[in-house]
Amino acid sequence: MEKHKENFNKKKVLIITLISFIFGFSQAVAAYVLSTFFEISWGMKSVGFFYFGTYLISLFLILNLHKFVSKLGKSSSFALFSALEIFILCGLVSWGLGKTSAFLVVLYLVFAIALWVTMDIILESFSSDEVSGEIRGRYLTVFNLGFLFGPFISTGLLDKFGYSGIFSFVLFANILILIVFVTFVRKIDSKIIKREKIKDIFKRAWKRKNIMRIYYISFILEAFFALMVIYTPIYLREMMGFSWPEIGRIFTVMLIPFVLLQFPAGFLADRKWGEKEMLIFGILLMSASTSYIYFATSGGVLFWSLTLFATRIGAAIVEVLRDSYFYKQVDGKDVDLIDFFRTASSIGHIFSTLLAALLLIFFPLKLAFLLIAIFVLTSLIPAFNLKDSK
Repeated sequence: MEKHKENFNKKKVLIITLISFIFGFSQAVAAYVLSTFFEISWGMKSVGFFYFGTYLISLFLILNLHKFVSKLGKSSSFALFSALEIFILCGLVSWGLGKTSAFLVVLYLVFAIALWVTMDIILESFSSDEVSGEIRGRYLTVFNLGFLFGPFISTGLLDKFGYSGIFSFVLFANILILIVFVTFVRKIDSKIIKREKIKDIFKRAWKRKNIMRIYYISFILEAFFALMVIYTPIYLREMMGFSWPEIGRIFTVMLIPFVLLQFPAGFLADRKWGEKEMLIFGILLMSASTSYIYFATSGGVLFWSLTLFATRIGAAIVEVLRDSYFYKQVDGKDVDLIDFFRTASSIGHIFSTLLAALLLIFFPLKLAFLLIAIFVLTSLIPAFNLKDSK
């Protein structure tokens, strides 16, 4: 582990954690219904390509995010992305469902990703390695607590008010986020040790093998999330015949592990076991439970709730320990490395959505679930080779 200075600020960490709850809630309200927005607007075969474009743009933005932060500062960068989100959501509330609106949704998703990464950078500025697992566990638990209620609210809003109701709710949440941030966080030191070109950032990360190993695990996890968020609602609605309220109940149960497990997992990583062994367990559980979806041919709300719940037990463990492990390698001044690490999300989404979109031209939708189960298994190789933090 490389040594670095810490600037632990408990109050700021709690404020950012509160913001993560509102952000998670707003994101969940939109996330699980946007794939059907694209499907209705342009057809099912276009869904993957819309997400591919979204994450290609976000990848470019994240790779250059350290330039924004260096020039504008962390707080100004956050405020800028938040304001852009609000502006785009105003357009979506006005226009509602339509082909042109689909491109606005792409921009909404791009800036939401930029906002999340910027929040990551800000949180690390006030964190400490000794309690990194606890901080990240609490942060993700609160974020996912907000996410837990999102599908239930979103499917109810969609059923009664359509997509305008969804975007109105998310608009209100984003305005609240900006108010809380400007009121309680505001100015943050944005000095970076050095500004580097993208190729130099990659070279620096490549030399640190444990960062590259945890990066690959993160890439696979994000590919898993991409396929699940995009294709599960379509699969349940179009192939299994569930209504939106039923899907809302299924997804609410599905997300419970993120609330129950992430803080205890982070705590145990800090105090007892380290991340390595639990990462391996989480990866195995993710793969086994996801592969089961491919072989399931029927079932009611309870069956699918429990099936998807099982997939998220492993994912919840891997998500928090991935973050905990990585942030023990860096500090708040390593904005460029944090940017690099968060490209795993965009690259994972680009890879999985493009591959799935191409495969779905020739094969049934359920093949996507078997595909991701196989991909998840490949992350065992870097997991076994990680240098444990304990």
